[in-house]
Amino acid sequence: MLKTGFIGAGKVGFTLGKYLSTHGIEVTGYYSRNTESAGEAAQFTQTKAYEDMGLLIENCDVLFLTVPDGCITSVFEEVKKYPISGKFICHCSGALSSKDAFPEIRESGAFAFSVHPLFAVSDKYHAYEELSDVFIASEGDEDRIHELKAMLNQAGLQVQQIRPEDKTRYHCAAAIASNLVVALISKSVDMLTECGFTPENALSALTPLMTGNIRHIAEDGVINSLTGPVERGDAETVKKHLECFGSEDDKELYTLLSRLLIPVAQARNPERSYRSVKEVIGFDRKEAEK
Repeated sequence: MLKTGFIGAGKVGFTLGKYLSTHGIEVTGYYSRNTESAGEAAQFTQTKAYEDMGLLIENCDVLFLTVPDGCITSVFEEVKKYPISGKFICHCSGALSSKDAFPEIRESGAFAFSVHPLFAVSDKYHAYEELSDVFIASEGDEDRIHELKAMLNQAGLQVQQIRPEDKTRYHCAAAIASNLVVALISKSVDMLTECGFTPENALSALTPLMTGNIRHIAEDGVINSLTGPVERGDAETVKKHLECFGSEDDKELYTLLSRLLIPVAQARNPERSYRSVKEVIGFDRKEAEK
């Protein structure tokens, strides 16, 4: 069985270490420059706090560098001062590939991987309880990644292997589904406040709509969940919506998102014509005639 250690004792280190240690994986312990954090993580996971980085490295086969993205490579530079030949060196950044984070790792004889939970870790004491439902995107050394995947699968985690060159695209997809959605909700709240809602009431009013939509998407898929004027082919309403915006940026945002909805709507209603909606949102003529 692969023994696992952590350098860094923040939210991700707490969460992943606790999950693995409670699902049959031997977690050796934690090292951190902040010895208090390492002690707290070790106590939480019932493992060991190390004051010597080299001793932790010696006592594990898989080493997770659960430190801020900007520190991963510099911490690795410290790690590779120790004998790490044959060890699996992992980071949990969504944006960095294993090659970007661990340059020239092959010279040390170690193997590089990224292991990213597609999940916002907000609470270091409770987030591990939700990890079994989370997809883990992993990429790295092609000759050994099957061993890392086997360990994660053994712990009950769902692992999706991706190519190193797709890491940025993967992270962008995650940002669209999480961070950029916040921008859309913020715009919706602003528009409701212009209608007389308080910001608090606007958010309360939107919450059932948003949560119901997400639940429907999760249960029935994207295509079957689409409703609204674009899906109905209601070009007149789409046109009126565009007239609501005083800002060209806001109008362009609505237009671009509506264009992206057209293929979804056509998949849901293949018999329905969307020509009039396409004309309103600015498809070129050939495309609008389809």
